[in-house]
Amino acid sequence: MMGEFEARFPCDRNYFSNHMWAKQVPSGVWHLGLSAYAVRLLQDVYFLDWLVEAPAALAKSQQVGSIESKKAESDLFAPCAGELIELNEKVIEDPSLINADPYSQGWMLAIDLKTSTECLSPEQYASHLEQAWEIAQRTIKGQANH
Repeated sequence: MMGEFEARFPCDRNYFSNHMWAKQVPSGVWHLGLSAYAVRLLQDVYFLDWLVEAPAALAKSQQVGSIESKKAESDLFAPCAGELIELNEKVIEDPSLINADPYSQGWMLAIDLKTSTECLSPEQYASHLEQAWEIAQRTIKGQANH
């Protein structure tokens, strides 16, 4: 689903249409991070800047920070409403963890979700990737407005 590359992702978590994943951890909060698909589109994340500090209430689509990579500079938005419990200090100190281990050490936010109904199942996310590939191709080629 990425041209010559197959989009692979763990099925033990949920996803959002903005290519973030969410996995509930034993404490009951959810860790959120970027999917490998998003990391591949960004290429080599090297800087994060957060606009929020924990604890904080987050609204869906609220800007929480920005991310810089070899390919792009983008704003980061909360994919859902919830209470921000923690920012991953390891990722703040070394954003390359997002590239090396996006589904484990590369998590970015710990959130107490108000509801997980906005999450996509792994099957729904795979379907979303298929639909989004056409747009992603144009974005990669710098033709997003065509």
